[in-house]
Amino acid sequence: MDAIANFFSSVQDQFYRCFIEEDRYMYLVEGLGNTVLITLVAVIIGVALGSLTALVRITCAERQKPSWILRLLNAVCGLYLAVIRGTPMVVQLMIMYFVIITARGVPPLVVAMLSFGINSGAYVAEVVRSGIQSVDRGQMEAGRSLGLSSRTTMVRIILPQAFKNVAPAIFNEFIVLLKETSVAGYVGIQDLTKGGDIIRSITYVAYMPLLMVALVYLVMVVGLTAILRKLERRLARSDKR
Repeated sequence: MDAIANFFSSVQDQFYRCFIEEDRYMYLVEGLGNTVLITLVAVIIGVALGSLTALVRITCAERQKPSWILRLLNAVCGLYLAVIRGTPMVVQLMIMYFVIITARGVPPLVVAMLSFGINSGAYVAEVVRSGIQSVDRGQMEAGRSLGLSSRTTMVRIILPQAFKNVAPAIFNEFIVLLKETSVAGYVGIQDLTKGGDIIRSITYVAYMPLLMVALVYLVMVVGLTAILRKLERRLARSDKR
């Protein structure tokens, strides 16, 4: 009994040292705010960039004689997908920070948003492309028969259906991106993981901050997964109508 009491007393003491003393929990709070901000902005960039990339590749593939500008854009998009999908996220982040963006006035937070957004865009592009291809080709023909241009048909008829089909996959990309931001500390950003590392370096207690960081990530991912399942059920009900 004394051993158990001593164990819980030690845990309580280390919890106080790591989080309560000198308000050290604020390192985690500030890090969580940066993590969520990076994720939200990166998802917006990723969806916009991925959608444009998917449209370029599909348009070039469907046209019998694409213009040289379209072929050039398609080649650039293909290179972008190959490079981003073929290299680690942490390497891309450091290249963006130390090689591409070397200006001192650019905040590391902005660099992280761009890096994660560009990385996410490569994966969203394939998701959106598959969503567009899943829409029946008769939809495009129906739109053209009504007098709509190819662009108008794509924007008003094809894309809304495509995004509805891939909404769960894009939301899942948001969850994956949330966890990937844990490497943002490599460029000096105080994200959630870095906040736990700061507490560890001050208190010399390793397991308590790491477990707390893991718990926060777990709670966020479980909550987002529950929202994703609810979204999938709602989309499934709407398809039956």
